Amino acid sequence: MKEKISAILLIILFSMSSYGQTQDSIPYRELPDYPENYSAGSMASRMIDGLGFRFYWATEGLREEDLAFRPNEASRSTDETIDHILSMIHGITKNLSKFDKPELANFTFEEKRAHILVELKTISYILLNSTDEDFKSYNIKLGSGEELPFWHYVNGQIADCIWHCGQIASFRRMSGNPFSSEVNLFRGTVND
Repeated sequence: MKEKISAILLIILFSMSSYGQTQDSIPYRELPDYPENYSAGSMASRMIDGLGFRFYWATEGLREEDLAFRPNEASRSTDETIDHILSMIHGITKNLSKFDKPELANFTFEEKRAHILVELKTISYILLNSTDEDFKSYNIKLGSGEELPFWHYVNGQIADCIWHCGQIASFRRMSGNPFSSEVNLFRGTVND
């Protein structure tokens, strides 16, 4: 399964022509329809979709001054927070698909944003199409050699990324650029 998923991820990433996407091609402007059935995979997938939607709107229209903003010197800037999210999201993708990320050091904010959203869409796809048995192999492998079950992604990286989306939304409000009031976070829609 992981080889098939790696191939799918490669196709998705490269079909987006080196991150030269249009606004319409970046995932999560709105939440996708929810699955018909409840399962471990569909529930985990929907959590990722909710994260993707929140990240999309927390980061939509950020300006240079928003990216540089930090509430105090001890805090990460918005841009550093986005890099932290990228690192956590890539860790999940790498573990589920064995796909190594491209070097992102010189990527623009828009390119990093698109990369995160595409990886979230890929994670959602992987989880939605996973069996309960697959989840047994989705362990977090720590540097010490210890392995922790998928549950730790839920209370760890996934919850942490949602937390950081809230920080980004707060930071952008403090820097004078609140996100769109047309976004309905509960329904996952936009009132254009």
